[in-house]
Amino acid sequence: FVPCPGKIEQWHAPGGLWTRVDSGMYTGYTVPPYYDSMIAKLIVFGKTRNGCLMRLHRAIDEFVIDGVRTTLPLHDEIISTPDFIDGNYNIHWLEKFLKNRAEKEKNNGNK
Repeated sequence: FVPCPGKIEQWHAPGGLWTRVDSGMYTGYTVPPYYDSMIAKLIVFGKTRNGCLMRLHRAIDEFVIDGVRTTLPLHDEIISTPDFIDGNYNIHWLEKFLKNRAEKEKNNGNK
């Protein structure tokens, strides 16, 4: 979750009904290293939690940001977990999730 400065080589924000992106980014923009690491805010709306999650998956899949690293893959992974889908989480959930994820990556790298 640290700033990733660099030039945005390609930018395509998702759209559609009940999908909103708040950002000032565009193709060719250079993200400076001096500020907050958030370059965009993705918001979806829906009538149900499952509807929102489906819309969010689609929006993340449609979002194209090339040239700088983003947390989009991490967010898609998080919203795909059974705990998140079922609303079974608390303020400690993300810390445990990231720790377990790092351990799995470490173990997979040693094989």
